[in-house]
Order: sequence, then structure tokens, then C-alpha cells
Amino acid sequence: MLTNWIAAPLRLLCIAATAFSFGVGCAGHFYYGPRIQKERSALVLYKAQLTMAHAQLIEAQAKVVVQTEIQYRDRIKIVKEKSDTIIKEVPIYVTQVDTEHFGINVGFVRHYNAAFANESAGFATEFDRQPSGISIAEIAEVNAFNANVCWQWREQALGLRAFYQQLQQTFPLTPTPAGSGANRHSD
Repeated sequence: MLTNWIAAPLRLLCIAATAFSFGVGCAGHFYYGPRIQKERSALVLYKAQLTMAHAQLIEAQAKVVVQTEIQYRDRIKIVKEKSDTIIKEVPIYVTQVDTEHFGINVGFVRHYNAAFANESAGFATEFDRQPSGISIAEIAEVNAFNANVCWQWREQALGLRAFYQQLQQTFPLTPTPAGSGANRHSD
């Protein structure tokens, strides 16, 4: 039990401590409140800038995608048209007389197929000297088609490289928050 002479000062001390805490809290609110509000406003502004930058980036990337696809399709169309012309011209350059005069043997076909499979054709046998029944004109058409596919791959690779470079150019610098920097807490 506390006696009155001890209880009275303790009550006063508790009241004083409570008043002091309330005063410090109010002073902190009045002192830091505007700063906190300023930082919140800066954060809202920064988020809005990021949203705008993101929307602009998406729009720029969409333009790059459309532009690159149009260019790629045009280039592939030209490559295919040239290839079709070359394949149609095979009978001009390789006639039926040429096909009858020059035969394609089984060894050539085995070696040709092995090259496209990236495998060894194996050992040559006597069977490899037999005629394969494939004409030179067919070989010319297949080679023209394969060359066409290679040109398409080339155009695709060049298109992808251009696409990647254009995408890199669409990335703007990310906006920095207002009030950031070396002297952030100077006020």
C-alpha cells in the first residue's frame, strides 16, 4: 500500500508522462505529417509516371512487332516467288536428254540423304553403283527448294535480329521518383 505522500507524486508523474507523450506525438505529427504527405504525393506521382511509361512502352513494342512482321512477310514472299521461278526454270536448264545421259546412282542418293541427316553414309558397296531411278531434274528441283528454305531461314534470322535491336531502342529510361537523390533528407 502506498501512502498518500507517495501516491500523489506518482499520480502527478503519470499525468505528466502522459501529457509529455501526447505532446511529443502531436509535435511529431505536426513536424513529420507534411513530410510524410509530401513523400506519399511523390510516390503517387512516381507510380503514375511508371504507369504512363509502361503504357508508352507497350505501344512502342506493338508498333515494332507489327512493323517487323510486315517487313518479314514481304521478304519471305519475295524469296518464295524467286524460288518458285527457279524451280519452274529447271526443265529449261536440265532437259530430258540430260536426265537420260547423266544418271544418279544409289551411292549419290545415300550420300545426299546422309548429309541432310548429319550422319555418315557408311561404307560404299557395289549396290551404290546401281541407278537410283531419280532424274537430275528432280535433284535440281530439290536443291532449289532446299536453297529456298535456307534463304527463308536467313531472312528469319535477319528479321529477328532487327526486331531485337528495335525492341532495345523502345525501352526508355525508367522515371526516377520525385525527391530522390543525394540530398533527399536535407529539408
